[in-house]
Amino acid sequence: MDLFGRSWAALRAAVDGLAEEDFAEPSGCAGWLVRDLVCHLVIDAQDVLITLVTPSPAEPTRDAASYWQVSAEPPDGQDPLDALTVRLAAAYGDPGLLRFHLDDVGSAAGRAAELADPRLRVATQGQVLTAGDYLDAYVLEWTLHHLDLVAHLPHLPGPPAEGLAGARRLLERIAGGAFPASFADADALLVGTGRRAATPAERTALGAHGAPGAKVPLVLG
Repeated sequence: MDLFGRSWAALRAAVDGLAEEDFAEPSGCAGWLVRDLVCHLVIDAQDVLITLVTPSPAEPTRDAASYWQVSAEPPDGQDPLDALTVRLAAAYGDPGLLRFHLDDVGSAAGRAAELADPRLRVATQGQVLTAGDYLDAYVLEWTLHHLDLVAHLPHLPGPPAEGLAGARRLLERIAGGAFPASFADADALLVGTGRRAATPAERTALGAHGAPGAKVPLVLG
């Protein structure tokens, strides 16, 4: 729960440090500008708020790892929600309004997470998780999107070290094995999710390491 708060606070602080012209730069999400990514974060924050006030009496059907739908195919931009995000981001016009909306909704999501009982069972997307597992899953979400945010903006601070390490551990659970120890946490996340191609040396290391190498890249949805 604490790691969720630190990861989310760091990502929001990085967004707060964006200059107006930064919003028109590409992000690490293929086909999305920084403004589209920030708009997606607003939607994510709303999802956190909705989920944490949607308790369920049912037994959990997913945990932090199985929450993720894994595909071998990257998004093609045809998903209706992805298209809506781009249109909505453009509709803000003034990047300051988008930043304000994220600060407003994002702060509320952070407070809701602090107040949540990690044992509470919550419903989202037709599944049931504990609040603790749900927020653990979002540590991976926040960390990946923090890397996406700074992909072409090296002057911005990246994700906190503990967030990178926690996100790597969860990605390794999803992959069914550890990434090579020679991989820095950020590289494991970027290569592991297909955000950048593995170098020849990294590909060799992955192949020699078993399960993760066979499954990389893991496209998470």
